[in-house]
Amino acid sequence: MKKSIACIICNKGKVLIAHRNPTGQMGSRWEFPGGKVDDGETEQEAIRREMREEFDVDVTIHEKITEGKFCHNGKDFALEAYRVSVAHDGIEKKYKLTEHTEYKWVDINEILSENFVDSDLMIYPDVKKYLAKEK
Repeated sequence: MKKSIACIICNKGKVLIAHRNPTGQMGSRWEFPGGKVDDGETEQEAIRREMREEFDVDVTIHEKITEGKFCHNGKDFALEAYRVSVAHDGIEKKYKLTEHTEYKWVDINEILSENFVDSDLMIYPDVKKYLAKEK
């Protein structure tokens, strides 16, 4: 089973979400930052790599929040969500995007009003519950 990671990044009560480039099956949809875990790579290594490649930012990885399973193009995936902190918020000093057209900080409750990818919506209830405990 292939693995993917989702980075749950919070700042001042808001969560970072990113809008995917318009190509591919999930193009032009919003998501939690993250991506696939490469063969021979740990989840933590994948998080650091993905955030450097896609946002050009260093991160600190905290605990795993939740996990789920989904099927994409006939392949089974495990999705693991981790609490992650970023070196800066991307507002004053912009993130350099390679896989996304934009990003924004939103209240966790706003996610359901966005065109969010299905796999992230699957873990959304657990992420929302986790963040409610943090407040």
